[in-house]
Amino acid sequence: MEQVLKVEKRDGWWKLTLNRPEKLNAFNEALHAALYAALGEAAEAQDCRAILLTGEGRGFCAGQDLGDRKPGEAPDLGNTLERFYNPLIRRIRALPKPVVCAVNGVAAGAGANLALACDIVLAAQSAKFIQSFSKIALVPDSGGTFFLPRLIGEARAKALMFTADPLPAATAAEWGLIWKAVEDERLTLEAENLTERLAHQSTEGLARIKHALEVSPGNSLDAQLDLERDLQRQAGKSADYAEGVRAFLEKRPPRFGKQPA
Repeated sequence: MEQVLKVEKRDGWWKLTLNRPEKLNAFNEALHAALYAALGEAAEAQDCRAILLTGEGRGFCAGQDLGDRKPGEAPDLGNTLERFYNPLIRRIRALPKPVVCAVNGVAAGAGANLALACDIVLAAQSAKFIQSFSKIALVPDSGGTFFLPRLIGEARAKALMFTADPLPAATAAEWGLIWKAVEDERLTLEAENLTERLAHQSTEGLARIKHALEVSPGNSLDAQLDLERDLQRQAGKSADYAEGVRAFLEKRPPRFGKQPA
């Protein structure tokens, strides 16, 4: 049976690799099920404090595998989103642990928006982001119409969606679509080092930051100030905060929770 997802459990963090390289890691139902399940397991696993998502081969993810459908059928794509893509994006955004994405090659369609759903995105210089939906008369999905205008503004988002032009990684970084573009040969090392670094931080603290940022677009300033107050109250009573203060006063690195040695 095809191993569509590789799961590597490192010291304190997990690496999830989309593994359909002959299809540029395009999604079929098996890959959807495997990735959704692995993210759920990672969310609950005490030995996982951060996650790295990447792709095998020369592409990150080409979106939906169009060859996975019956020829000539008129599929209910709304049902496809409801069953597969939307739960996957929601799971990533709600995951109480940081998710780093290393875009190692082309990220197209839902594959591009899967990357943007992650918390920190690094891309190889040779990588490209393509909102390819308009080429087949579709609407950008998997959160694309939500993420893009918030990250780079409506004008750029609309142009990328209308034209389906590839956006090079360097430009994506310059525009603020991703965190940074790195040399191809350094992508894996930088992404793994970053994920390991996050695994040594306070998982609870990062989860609170992630939650505050997630709900911020829908909040008024007053509501967001109240949320910050409530989250800070929780944080101030946490063991991680106490350890952080002790470590600062003792001039040593903090040892948060059950982090790796």
